[in-house]
Amino acid sequence: MAGYDDRDGVIWMDGELVPWREANVHILSHAMHYASSVFEGERAYNGKIFKSREHSERLVASAKALDMPMPYTIDQIEAAKEGALKASGLQDAYVRALVWRGSGEDMGVASAKNPVRMAVAVWPWGAYYGDAKMQGAKLDIAEWKRPSPETIPVHAKAAGLYMICTISKHKAEAKGCSDALFMDWRGYVAEATGANVFFVMDGEVHTPLADCFLNGITRQTVIQMLKDKGITVHERRIKPEEMADFEQCWLTGTAAEVTPVGQIGDYTFEVGDLTREIAADYEALVRA
Repeated sequence: MAGYDDRDGVIWMDGELVPWREANVHILSHAMHYASSVFEGERAYNGKIFKSREHSERLVASAKALDMPMPYTIDQIEAAKEGALKASGLQDAYVRALVWRGSGEDMGVASAKNPVRMAVAVWPWGAYYGDAKMQGAKLDIAEWKRPSPETIPVHAKAAGLYMICTISKHKAEAKGCSDALFMDWRGYVAEATGANVFFVMDGEVHTPLADCFLNGITRQTVIQMLKDKGITVHERRIKPEEMADFEQCWLTGTAAEVTPVGQIGDYTFEVGDLTREIAADYEALVRA
């Protein structure tokens, strides 16, 4: 399979559809050196991007958190994503919207003189964890921790926040795992490298309070689905040792969708009825 830089098609870039292989940036783009970029990962089903406007709103909020004035309105972002999706010819696809500080007069930490740029790329992307959607993913426990909100804008979907995710996922995959689970700086369960986590005990659902990590759009969707079913959902701080008492576990995320978890470190979980039900209900919702 060709690399992501060597494909046919087009990428929306700064208001134009550019041939895929020509969608390039200068090596002195500020984002490459100082992580001044934010992004959204979205999925389209049957030709429609799920929760598209919510993603666009979060993209703008993330850019604001990183002091990057957006050159486009939410309506313009929506039009860009729709145009890129249509040009791709795909019905089911992954949509990546990216905003970054480009190259310009500044090449130090400050970048106020450099333009803020935007691109949207669309490509096919199957199950994020492969066959784990049926068997249950296996997760390592990361050595790194999610930082305090006093250290970085933790609710922005910013590229720099994913550095420890890449390190931790690489280490997990080397151990034969699909992903890694983070604790936060206090030692409570936080999230996986690119997905939120849910647990089940005695028919009730427990999920970490999103006070130091991204409150995922899929996370919020699933919580509402559970509440609509009359299932009690506890958003709270969860100690790692509590995982020994949970019966089921799943991950949520735009790429991950709803993925069952069979093991985290030494803790094991069944791929139970509620996990399968929520996964099926989510699939039905996004394709409705």
